[in-house]
Amino acid sequence: MGFLAAIIVGGLAGWLAEQVMRSDMGFIMNIILGVVGALILSFVLSLFNIGVPAGAEFSWAYLLTGFVGACLLIFIARAVRR
Repeated sequence: MGFLAAIIVGGLAGWLAEQVMRSDMGFIMNIILGVVGALILSFVLSLFNIGVPAGAEFSWAYLLTGFVGACLLIFIARAVRR
């Protein structure tokens, strides 16, 4: 996925995760959570031979992976804070 597309999809995934998890973060943090969440979850899924298709500028699989990864990161951050 291209750099600009990763930022856009990551931002959308982070924003969706923010809405679902009822978190209050800024625009930049949404992008970071979406992109990092997608990278981490993609790595974990690759350990089980489950991959996100590459090559497309926009991928629903990448959006879903970023969303789930961002939700997990928000959950872990909340658990660590307490």
